Amino acid sequence: MQDKSTKMKPASRTELIQEYFFSKKLEEIRVLESQGRPIVSLGIGSPDLMPPSVVIETLREGCYSSDAYRYKGYKGIVGLKEEMADWYLKTYGVSVHSGTEILPLIGSKEAIGFISLAYLEKGDKVLVPNPGYPTYTSAAHIAGAEVVYYNLVQGNDWYPDLAELESLMDDSVK
Repeated sequence: MQDKSTKMKPASRTELIQEYFFSKKLEEIRVLESQGRPIVSLGIGSPDLMPPSVVIETLREGCYSSDAYRYKGYKGIVGLKEEMADWYLKTYGVSVHSGTEILPLIGSKEAIGFISLAYLEKGDKVLVPNPGYPTYTSAAHIAGAEVVYYNLVQGNDWYPDLAELESLMDDSVK
């Protein structure tokens, strides 16, 4: 029988992940605010306004629905996916199939993690923008891939330099 004082050892891949960038930044902000320093957050897209009252009321009413607490389908709610497809068409002029090309997820970190695990093998290389969203690097490391950074610079309006991307490509890059 295992000694109860022994802690379970995390998988070695967890050593590849550093503290989330925004977690560190939010702690820095908390310290500055506690010192009375005024902070204007240009951070992670957290809403700074309440939703319209009709949205709050609709959510409240939804809590009383008899099926509000049941598991939903694994591929998302059909009506939601259809509305998303309509929005993409109206907003971007892009036609997507709601049944096969839309999968509602909790957020971008979940999506990037799933995509990385689905497509990257140990030894693959993946191109990641620098600067870029820290989750790209973390997800690639978890999947066992090698990160190859490409630069985004102000002089190019923060767009990728296609010649640089071409120079970084080889058969192991996904």
